[in-house]
Amino acid sequence: LTDFPGLLAVSQFVRMLTEVHWFAALGDRLDSREILLSEDYLLALGFPDARIAPAADWEEATDAAANPDWNTEWWEAEEQARVALVAEACRRADEETVMIALTHLQNQAIEAVLEPAKMVVEAGDVEDEALTRAIAGAAAQSIYQAGLLLAAEDENDEHHVFALKYKLFELGRWPIGVVGNSFHIF
Repeated sequence: LTDFPGLLAVSQFVRMLTEVHWFAALGDRLDSREILLSEDYLLALGFPDARIAPAADWEEATDAAANPDWNTEWWEAEEQARVALVAEACRRADEETVMIALTHLQNQAIEAVLEPAKMVVEAGDVEDEALTRAIAGAAAQSIYQAGLLLAAEDENDEHHVFALKYKLFELGRWPIGVVGNSFHIF
């Protein structure tokens, strides 16, 4: 890994995952920093006019997550960013090494967030295994996306859509997604 600085950064990132207070701010009002990060995330994705729609409670968060009317352009924008980062990471290191590192990251991501997701759902007096999986899966995906950013060695990474999204998770939030023109976050 020492020959590939991006993959070394991914390895170091994996070790830090247990230090994050996953989901610690769910149910709290968004503070000004979280609002700014949300706005920056939407701007980086190409949705400057989307409104931030904080979920006030578990019921609103669950409804937003279960809404089948996801904005497909939002999903496609994230997917295009993901594909570009995979290509860049594979340009910097051989594909097999990149995939091994990212698979390890993905496995560690699930391990890091599953128990905190179970605990926060239980603390919210919600009995919904699917919701636990949705929260943990969203966080694990964000970890993977942030890891891709590191693997690709993007110099402007702190303003990248995946860095901004991960930062929201790191602050204890759950960025649920864009439905219509609203960015749902809990």
